[in-house]
Amino acid sequence: MSSQYITVRETAQILSVSEKKVMDLIEGGNLQAYKIADQFLRLKRNEVVGMRTSGEVVSENVIQIYTAGERLRDFFYFNDFYLITTVIICVLLYIIFFTY
Repeated sequence: MSSQYITVRETAQILSVSEKKVMDLIEGGNLQAYKIADQFLRLKRNEVVGMRTSGEVVSENVIQIYTAGERLRDFFYFNDFYLITTVIICVLLYIIFFTY
């Protein structure tokens, strides 16, 4: 998945630092963070990769595993509107075509 915006966790994995260090970099003004819908904190992938290649951040040798359960939970958290809308549309289509 090569999205333009990435999460704090993905940023921490790219920079090989902790999520706390990423938040410190954001608060210190070293990284620009963006709020999407005034709720979700995201960073631009190209800015993070640029910081990694410039050597501005020293890696902390932190291993963070993004488990399948966390990925699934994030999927439902960020896509709940679309999933609910799809179910409602399917129910309405069923009512229209299969009931008299």
